[in-house]
Amino acid sequence: MIERAVRSLPALLLVPALVSCTAVGDIRRDPPARTSAPPRPIASAPAPPPPAGFDEVRAVRVAVAQRYDDPYVEFSDAEHGWALFGSCDGRPPERTCPALLFSTLDGGRSWLKVPHPRPVADNQQLYTAPGLVVLRAEPHGWYASTDGGASFVRTAGEPAAWRAAQGRFQVIEGADRVGEWDGTRLRPLAAQPPVPGLDTVASSDELLVAAGAADGRPYAAVSTDRGRSWQRTAVPAPDGEVSVLQVRVAPDGDVWLVGERSDRLDFPALWRYPGRWLPVPAESYPSRILSVAPVGAGRLAVTGPYGAGVVIEGRYTPVPWPLGPNHHLTILGDGTVFARGSAEVVLGSGVGTDRRWTRVAVEGD
Repeated sequence: MIERAVRSLPALLLVPALVSCTAVGDIRRDPPARTSAPPRPIASAPAPPPPAGFDEVRAVRVAVAQRYDDPYVEFSDAEHGWALFGSCDGRPPERTCPALLFSTLDGGRSWLKVPHPRPVADNQQLYTAPGLVVLRAEPHGWYASTDGGASFVRTAGEPAAWRAAQGRFQVIEGADRVGEWDGTRLRPLAAQPPVPGLDTVASSDELLVAAGAADGRPYAAVSTDRGRSWQRTAVPAPDGEVSVLQVRVAPDGDVWLVGERSDRLDFPALWRYPGRWLPVPAESYPSRILSVAPVGAGRLAVTGPYGAGVVIEGRYTPVPWPLGPNHHLTILGDGTVFARGSAEVVLGSGVGTDRRWTRVAVEGD
């Protein structure tokens, strides 16, 4: 089973620019202030091939008045998704234009209206995980449902069900320690990983990995007994400094380290773990990127201004995926690639780079 670290939800952007935590991501710490950084060589990426078309387009109209803005659409796996119409004319919903919620059980082929538990609020947000949908309606609180929206439970703070969905082991925010979720709260492990500047923790099968960055250098430790003991693992020095070090686990259990630079749009430092950390050079990499995600079969997908590409055996190769320069990649719980653009979401089902791409659109009447 793959477990991932979680971002701090209160720090996310607000509606109308809604942000979700479906693909439960890694803890992101603000990089330390730097007065200067050593220059890194900028490699020019090969010209990307023309994007291929979508294998399928699922465009559905739902009963929503024209004054509603485009919905925020989120999926927890290839079949289960949610759409929140959370703003009207660029402003928070009001009594004449309340927030509207829809769900799909068939990958966006059809959508069912679900009663929103608090449709009028200053700010509406949507988060989802397998078997769970969470709404935040500021300033009224959080609303969580585990029965497909048939009922919601209100909490003043982040729901325990959402915290539990982030995995058994998580970084305790503000404490730089690894905790284990006991059903109620995160309890610090008796043995802590010897990792300065702890950023993230994740697991792949029986391997638990903690990683962080301090003074521009990467650090990592592993545990094979569910965190009862840890072993520091050497991470070869990268080209240049890293400010945040993330553990990323591919759908097939392949473990990567992604070392973000002080400018997070710079191409990151990469390592894989086939028993020890091996640097991944990524020759001919693009100078700027938007997102990276391990997709399995030893591949790391990349999106950015140069289009989509993959890192394969230490080399960056453009691929003709139907993704633009603003698509941000995450991996859903069932291994589906989820790509969010400025006005669309895309699902990529398959293994490694062999994917079938489906564009999903939910529009008002």
